[in-house]
Amino acid sequence: MSAAVLVTVLVAGGVYLILQRGLVRAALGFVLIGHAANIIILAAGGQQDREPAYVAEGMPTEGLSDPLLQAFSLTAIVITFALTVYLFALAGHGGDEDGNTSDAEPSDAAERHGTVVDTPPWRGEPLGTTSTGDQPTGRTDGKEHA
Repeated sequence: MSAAVLVTVLVAGGVYLILQRGLVRAALGFVLIGHAANIIILAAGGQQDREPAYVAEGMPTEGLSDPLLQAFSLTAIVITFALTVYLFALAGHGGDEDGNTSDAEPSDAAERHGTVVDTPPWRGEPLGTTSTGDQPTGRTDGKEHA
């Protein structure tokens, strides 16, 4: 399979995934496009008939591959990885498809939707009693110890 066909398939799959609704799918689309960029950069150097780009003293420099293309490819790998991590972090912190927050704090959701999350610690009964009035709760108003 030639590099052009492989790049075409990767870019087509990446564009398809980026145009989907979910952020995880878009992140996977960017991963595919990043792989396509690496393949096209390495194919531009004509790596198949060349030696590795290592030059020691007394070695001939003819027939060596271009180290600049390898550096570009390594840079593209790092950028793709950073973008992937960032998009997955956004997808993990985001909400569900219907607009509900998934892992936000309950107080954040209450502020957005106007509901009360925390109930007050007492319901109007005096301290030291329960709602039935027969069992003490352990809290006192300080008169017993004075």
